[in-house]
Amino acid sequence: MRDLEAELRRAVRGEVGFDVTSRALVTMDASNYRRVPLGVVAPRDADDVAAVLAVCREQGVPVVPRGGGTSIAGQATGTGVVLDFTRHMNRLLSLDPEAGTAVVQPGLVLDRLQEAAAPHGLRFGPDPSTHSRCTLGGMIGNNSCGSHSVAWGTTADSVRELSVLTARGERLRLGQGWQGAPEGLRDLVDGELSRLRTGFPELPRRISGYALDALLPENRADVARSFCGSEGTLGVLTEAVVRLVRAPRARALAVLGYADESAAAQAASGLLPHRPLTVEGMAADLVPMAADLPRGGAWLFVETGGDTEAQARAAAERIVRAADVIDALVVTDPAGQRALWRIREDASGTATRTPDGAEAWPGWEDCAVPPARLGAYLRDFRELLRTHGLRGTPYGHFGDGCIHVRIDFDLLTDAGVARFRSFSQDLAELVVAHGGSLSGEHGDGQARAELLPRMYGEETVALFERAKGVWDPDDLLNPGMLVRPAPLDTNLRFSVLPREPVDVAFGYPSDGGDFSAAVRRCVGVAKCRTESVSGSAVMCPSFRATGEEAHSTRGRARLLHEMLAGELVTDGWRSPEVRDALDLCLSCKGCRSDCPVEVDMATYKAEFLHHHYAGRRRPTAHYSMGWLPVWLRAVARTRTAPVVNALAAVRPLAWLVKRLGGIAPEREIPRVAGQTFSGWWRRRASARPSGDGDLVVLWPDTFTEHLSPSVGRAAVRVLEAAGLRVALPPTLRMRVRPVGDGTSRAAISLLSVRRSRVCCGLTYVSTGQLDRARTVLRRTLDLMAPVLETDTPVVVLEPSCAAALRTDLPELLHDDPRAARLAARVLTFAEALERLAPDWTPPRVDRPVAGQTHCHQHAVLGDTADRRLRQAALLSGELSGGCCGLAGNFGFEKGHFEVSKACAEDQLLPAVRAAEDGTAILADGFSCRTQLEQLAGVRGRHLAEVLADGLTEGAVDRPMEGTGRPSTE
Repeated sequence: MRDLEAELRRAVRGEVGFDVTSRALVTMDASNYRRVPLGVVAPRDADDVAAVLAVCREQGVPVVPRGGGTSIAGQATGTGVVLDFTRHMNRLLSLDPEAGTAVVQPGLVLDRLQEAAAPHGLRFGPDPSTHSRCTLGGMIGNNSCGSHSVAWGTTADSVRELSVLTARGERLRLGQGWQGAPEGLRDLVDGELSRLRTGFPELPRRISGYALDALLPENRADVARSFCGSEGTLGVLTEAVVRLVRAPRARALAVLGYADESAAAQAASGLLPHRPLTVEGMAADLVPMAADLPRGGAWLFVETGGDTEAQARAAAERIVRAADVIDALVVTDPAGQRALWRIREDASGTATRTPDGAEAWPGWEDCAVPPARLGAYLRDFRELLRTHGLRGTPYGHFGDGCIHVRIDFDLLTDAGVARFRSFSQDLAELVVAHGGSLSGEHGDGQARAELLPRMYGEETVALFERAKGVWDPDDLLNPGMLVRPAPLDTNLRFSVLPREPVDVAFGYPSDGGDFSAAVRRCVGVAKCRTESVSGSAVMCPSFRATGEEAHSTRGRARLLHEMLAGELVTDGWRSPEVRDALDLCLSCKGCRSDCPVEVDMATYKAEFLHHHYAGRRRPTAHYSMGWLPVWLRAVARTRTAPVVNALAAVRPLAWLVKRLGGIAPEREIPRVAGQTFSGWWRRRASARPSGDGDLVVLWPDTFTEHLSPSVGRAAVRVLEAAGLRVALPPTLRMRVRPVGDGTSRAAISLLSVRRSRVCCGLTYVSTGQLDRARTVLRRTLDLMAPVLETDTPVVVLEPSCAAALRTDLPELLHDDPRAARLAARVLTFAEALERLAPDWTPPRVDRPVAGQTHCHQHAVLGDTADRRLRQAALLSGELSGGCCGLAGNFGFEKGHFEVSKACAEDQLLPAVRAAEDGTAILADGFSCRTQLEQLAGVRGRHLAEVLADGLTEGAVDRPMEGTGRPSTE
């Protein structure tokens, strides 16, 4: 392997990675399969590709081309050298609006092509649900389709010419009329004309096998079309000329409700004469409870187009009238359509869990039958599932007869794998009996290639092998795919994982307490690799900042999977590769909500750090920022905030403190408030709850207590104005005891405190100090015992602290019933006002707003109540998504500043810069406000502060603070 690596480094200009991390990131795609490659090469151009092929041909090493890695049949994995086209060969080379064509490199993400084509009224027709991260090369390799295939066909229908390198280094330009055909291909076809004319089923979604029938004279001997769907087994694509289609100026979406999926499937083909753009189907099993859909147990999503909104709506309404439905809805609002389509696009992830939480897997993801037979096929399919004791929820491209489904195969035991094999064989027979194709979109790969003789017969499969021999006589390219395949029940990704649950700190309630099951959640659909986010989405800010797979949620999950497997990553919890990949995870929790399968990398990171540093000295940042509540309480108790602030302003001293504390030198140390929030509370005249309203306990989180007490004061004012009675949690006199984690016993003894206060444990959790977090949280539950004996709600102003109490607390103290009780009491500021003071009318602030929804608010808490509260206060405008990039301790840690800044520049800072004068800059999180202050010189404000200002007489008439340096407390 060293000789191979050395030869490749000498031969290519792109990156060559034979290290553990580079290999671990590509052991899997989005399928059930896993193969460990020798190395990964990111070629810069076609010359690099040729050089890789030459070296690997000489050494007899297989080569596997790879794009976004979202293939679900195993064809993007291999044991040789993986060519990663996403790093360099990812450009749009040209776009000709008049000709309606574009020249693309194989690593170009589909959405980038769509964005470039849209201003010209054009688009690329096929659009898989992974459009935000799948590449054109991968789409050509798999002959991908998407929801609009009833209108614009498959990728093969959109290909004009392909530039290809064969395994032996021949450069070909494929097109029609035998253009670019390798020697011997035409003779092979001429000798098999009868078989090619009769041996291929006629249906719109026949993707299985090689498309040799495209080489027939009546099909213009289209070598480029025939190459589509070859899964990297015939040649390596280096450039493509693709056809664009005219996009309708307006669209409407008709959502048709049916009793069940069979009724929807039966109706789908009858809608095709109306020439819709899409006919997509899904059942209630995959639809969120809150989805606003028509009545029914299954739905067809039928999109229509027109030059105007009226034309598109009229076409949709004609379809509604023609359809025999229980209920229907026509949506013309683009935002409403996007929300509905998001439900469909996320199904590839949400389908990986059955309604009761059991795991479900691909493998038979996309069989296709003639559309008119779909209803009958689905009934037979359901019966076959019952016969094998399996469950799955079909959905997909009903108008093309193509069905996606994830099935609850047991791929962890020998008996379960045997059932997987038996079911696969029976389903192949069923699909063929209905005149269908084993693959209708994603290719055969290892999942289905073994069964191709059942569809085509032995003679036609032998013809496929001969065609492979013409293109690749040395079987160098992606061997084991399509021809001479590995058995479908080998190389399963789960076979290497531990059979017994590993010892962990968190409870993982949705995964039966099994950390391996939590890691298995990532099936590789790679929504985290989206280069831009829309609306309030967050995931994955570190990937968008670096563009590196290792810094995506999927990449980190892959490394954790390999850590558990122990074959490639051999150091277990001590692994430096896993540690380094997790280092740039912001713990924003965006993946918890935005990932279709709810991977929670923030929790996995905390778990890993807990084990990684067990019995070892931690980074100094874990002590300086992880123990922030302790240090700030010491400052408050000794009343040294003015001294601390003065010393922090002295550059040499600040430099020394940051160096010793592992703090980024680019950062300013935040000022500590001269008076804590609870100190103000004790001194105010109305410290005791008064009035007749509901009692609420206002949580004095560390940030509100010591760094932003103005937020707490404002919240008290607003809550009391709404008629609520406010109290603070009880405190307890005690002393801090020395603990482990390498903390100096002498230092701790100097920090004995007079009062113990509640704490959500956030800073300890985010740094993986879970033993300490549990101690703090148990003490908090003790302090909150009197509150928990009542039904009093707990209002938390800092979103990250509220999220920690709702999720980290019950998952970390899963054995303490009090944890779930406290978590259930937590309300955000807006939720408290909405639920407890529904008749209160907030002040009419009447200002535009800008800023960012806190990432933890988006991921854990939700912002529906905040939106309604802003609307009631006449605060207009939308907040951006993403993450501010500071994310608690992350942005302050040494080495993180540039990534932190890049995250802020993704959405937050552009949104604030674009705000008009007088705009209120909302930032409920202390981290968000600090990032705005330090990077933009802008004062962000908590919603409570804005509303408190509105309570002041004449507030509407005076300027609202939105920009400028923040005032000190």
